[in-house]
Amino acid sequence: MIRCHGASFTYGKGEPVLAGVDLEISPGLTLLLGPNGCGKSTLLKLAAGIERPDAGRIEIDGHDLWVDEAAARRGLAYVPEQPDLTPYATVREILDLVCRLRGEPRERGREALERMGLGQLAHRSVRELSMGQRRRAVLAAALVGTPTHVLLDEPLEALDRGAREDLLAWVDRLIGSGATVVVVSHEIEPFAPRADRALSVRNGRCLDAGSLPADPAERLALLDRLARGEE
Repeated sequence: MIRCHGASFTYGKGEPVLAGVDLEISPGLTLLLGPNGCGKSTLLKLAAGIERPDAGRIEIDGHDLWVDEAAARRGLAYVPEQPDLTPYATVREILDLVCRLRGEPRERGREALERMGLGQLAHRSVRELSMGQRRRAVLAAALVGTPTHVLLDEPLEALDRGAREDLLAWVDRLIGSGATVVVVSHEIEPFAPRADRALSVRNGRCLDAGSLPADPAERLALLDRLARGEE
C-alpha cells in the first residue's frame, strides 16, 4: 500500500505542481493519467522518494519514506522516464551495487541483465550504450530482488518489440504476485486490460476515475479521455 497524506510539491518558486494530495494505492496495476505537465511524473517521484514533499508525507506499507527510509524503500523499485545512470560505471558495476543495496547475491544482477538482453554488454560503460540499452539497464536493476511496490514512468519508451514483451510479462508476474504497480505511460493500450484502477492528475489534485468498464472499447475510451485531461 502506498499512501500520500496531504502531499504538496512545488518546483522552485513556481505554482504548486501538487497540492494536498490524499491518496491510497493498493496492490494491482494503477494508471496515472493526464496531459503533459499535469504532475504525473512528479507524483511518481514523490512515491519513489526521489523528491521530498514540501508538506505532508508519503508512506509505503505504513513506513514514512523520509523517516523510516530503510523499511520503506526495501521493496520499492522505480524506473524513471529518463534513464540517468553514472556514465563511466559499467553495467555490471551498477547491477552489483543494486544487489548490495537490496541484499541480493551478485548472481541476481547477472540474471537480470540476461533477461533484459544485456548479458553480453555487462562490461560496457553506460556512455557506450544506446538509449534503448540504457532503459533496459534501468529495468534490469528493477528486476533484482522481489519488489513489492513498482513505479514505472514511460516504461515502454525506446524499447524494441522483444524488450516490450518481456516488460509486459514482468508486469503480469508482479500483478500476479500481489505487488503494487503504478504506471505513467502515453501508450495506454498495452496497460488498459491489465489496469485495476486509473487516477487522473489535474490542477494539482489526483482524482479516482472509479470502476473501470469491463468492455474493452469503453475502458479504452475512458482512459483516453483521462489521458487528454477531459472530464
